[in-house]
Amino acid sequence: MSNIVIVGTQWGDEGKGKIVDLLAEFADVVTRFQGGNNAGHTMVVNGEQFISHLVPSGILQGKTCLIGNGMVVDPAVLVEEMEYLIEKGVRVDADTLKISERAQIIMPYHKLIDMGRENLKGDKKIGTTGRGIGPAYEDKATRRGIRFVDLIDPAVFREKIEAIVAEKNFYLEKFLSAETVSAEEMIREYTKYAERLAPHVTNISVTIDDAIRAGGQVLFEGAQGTHLDIDHGTYPFVTSSNTVSGNACCGAGVGPREISEVIGIVKAYTTRVGSGPFLSELFDETGDAIQTKGAEFGATTGRRRRCGWLDTVILKNAVRLNGLTGLAVTKLDVLGGLDEIRICTAYEHNGQILTDFPASLKVLEACTPVYETLPGWSEDISGIRRFEELPLNARNYLKRIEALIGTPPKIISVGPGREETIVLENPFQK
Repeated sequence: MSNIVIVGTQWGDEGKGKIVDLLAEFADVVTRFQGGNNAGHTMVVNGEQFISHLVPSGILQGKTCLIGNGMVVDPAVLVEEMEYLIEKGVRVDADTLKISERAQIIMPYHKLIDMGRENLKGDKKIGTTGRGIGPAYEDKATRRGIRFVDLIDPAVFREKIEAIVAEKNFYLEKFLSAETVSAEEMIREYTKYAERLAPHVTNISVTIDDAIRAGGQVLFEGAQGTHLDIDHGTYPFVTSSNTVSGNACCGAGVGPREISEVIGIVKAYTTRVGSGPFLSELFDETGDAIQTKGAEFGATTGRRRRCGWLDTVILKNAVRLNGLTGLAVTKLDVLGGLDEIRICTAYEHNGQILTDFPASLKVLEACTPVYETLPGWSEDISGIRRFEELPLNARNYLKRIEALIGTPPKIISVGPGREETIVLENPFQK
């Protein structure tokens, strides 16, 4: 039996939702292990679009879906998303959706702090979504966070809120010049969420272990991308959690030996939302064409995504950091119609060629991309289901990516629909 980790290799928005939805058919349990509702996964099933921010994408396949202890959860958003899915005919109950008792809660003061800090930065904004993700992880690290196990215990929840609200209000009012919060209002509001969510709260580490021991298969779903990782990304233009595959174990409560494969999702080009370095970014008509054809808008924020050529410097970095065993290449169809396609294979810095991704933003800002150019293709590939039927130049493009990073594609997406996919090797059916 196999247990597979799915991670993004770029700056998020690689199409993980579709791939998780596709592979969830072969899994018994789907677990999200980090992040919050700053991530959005878009899935298209029978022409209908579904967007999830907290609930694992496997919910559309009727699988047992778990919200891991490595996540930070806004209960208002979670309840709203559950109702949205139920209205669309998706089964969401205590059997299909379980929440780790150790997952952290996003509180109203987290969101106010998040937005207040961004407002203070002016032109130096990081580009946070303002959803309280970072401040919630801060409280987790300083051991002042509130977990779901606390939320569903009224006495403990009140005690924790009353202990922290004065400090949060002082910071909000005196430093950020922002509105303050009321302890009683938060307790009343969150008590309603506790009542709604309590049946879903459990020890998901045990749930996963029971599934594995019974011969089941587990799919671990990451959010964002490798280069938004708090340790390994383009710091400080990163998210507040570890997005790499190693955190699947910590963020879900399993041992490393349970992981069979790690599949990296890579868009056939590169996109980024918000601020931060992006060496292969395009500022011309080609970039605009990719943005339009690829419908490159953030699923969570609606912000226009910055678009550029595929960057194999960051892709090789992702291969190493995640221990990738294969790739899922998405949105290959978007590149159709281009006369030529470029791949960034290295960076040039002060006359030196860099093939490893530098940690220093100062160095990155002084780099220029080194490109390799390949011929494009004009054919519509959305109806193709076999690798051999792809246009020669499309096949050569994929083969060149594999040669540059040393990792083979196992899945190729040629359109947004679940069926618009070429599966070279299903990691659950080896």
